[in-house]
Amino acid sequence: MICPICKKGETSVVDSRPTEDGASIRRRRQCVCGERFTTFERVQFRELMVVKKNGRKSPFDREKLSKSIYIALKKRPIDTDTAEKFITNISRSLEELGQSEIASNIIGTMVMEGLKNLDPVAYVRFASVYRNFREEKDFVQFVDKINVFKKR
Repeated sequence: MICPICKKGETSVVDSRPTEDGASIRRRRQCVCGERFTTFERVQFRELMVVKKNGRKSPFDREKLSKSIYIALKKRPIDTDTAEKFITNISRSLEELGQSEIASNIIGTMVMEGLKNLDPVAYVRFASVYRNFREEKDFVQFVDKINVFKKR
C-alpha cells in the first residue's frame, strides 16, 4: 500500500478489524515515514459496468457514487457511519442484481429512494442534479409532488 503522505510503498498494518456491518475490513497502517492512515478492504463480486444515457459504458466507481451522496448530505445531520452504510447498501444492491451492466438511471433511482427515507433535504438536492432542474419552478413542482415534507 502506498502512503498518501510520502508516496512510498513501505507500509505495515498496525491494526485490522471488521467494520460494524461486516462488509469490509478496516486496516490502520503505518508508513516508514511515521504517518498513519486507514484503508478499507471490500469484497468485489464482479466488475460492474454503468451504461450511460447516451449508451457509453464505464466501470462502476464507488467513489463517484460516494462523492455525489456526500454532496447531497453536506451540512445535514447524518453521521459518516450512516452515510457509509447507505453507500455500501447501494453498492451491494447493485452487485446483487446479478448483472454485469447496469443502466445509470437504476443507480440514480436507488440513491433517490434511499435518500428519500434517509434525509428529505438531501433527497431534493440529489434529485435537483439527477433530474437536471433548471429553474425554481422545477423545484416547486418536484417538492409539491413528493410527500417527504408533509407531517407524518
